[in-house]
Amino acid sequence: MTCDYDKLYGETRNALGQPSPVFVDFFDQFDQPKARILDVGCGQGRDALFIARLGHSVVGVDISSNGIHDLNAAAMKDDLAIEGVIAEVSDYKPEGTFDVVLADRTLHMLPKLARLSVLQRLLDHVNENGWVLIADEKSNIKDFVAIISKNRFDWTTHLAKQGYLFVQRA
Repeated sequence: MTCDYDKLYGETRNALGQPSPVFVDFFDQFDQPKARILDVGCGQGRDALFIARLGHSVVGVDISSNGIHDLNAAAMKDDLAIEGVIAEVSDYKPEGTFDVVLADRTLHMLPKLARLSVLQRLLDHVNENGWVLIADEKSNIKDFVAIISKNRFDWTTHLAKQGYLFVQRA
């Protein structure tokens, strides 16, 4: 059964709770100031908001108009550098490059070919020494590793366990 996230976000503030601890830990160690971050499937901004509060610029993409509305309202209220974009992740074409591309439990919602195509497209929008941070179903990580290994850039894996994959572009 699929969740209607737009309805959930329309009815519930902070529906998905606090930022994911694995991403909080990453950004606690991340030493690049004012980085440009892409949060794919950002929802109401549980990760995007905390990242922007650290001084980074965030582009958050989600299909939910309610989620993006909440994200943009929170960003405006706190004067955060966030751009919320309503778009289907499968069709979204990022503008420019990013220091970090984050996909927190988003890609598994797409059919297999679409999720791999999205990841392949996103890899080309990561800066040199930039990162891709993925939290997803454990069963999808092997396919993500395969897509990354075929990319035109070289990547170093820093974390690949328990449904997480963190890679850095060489």
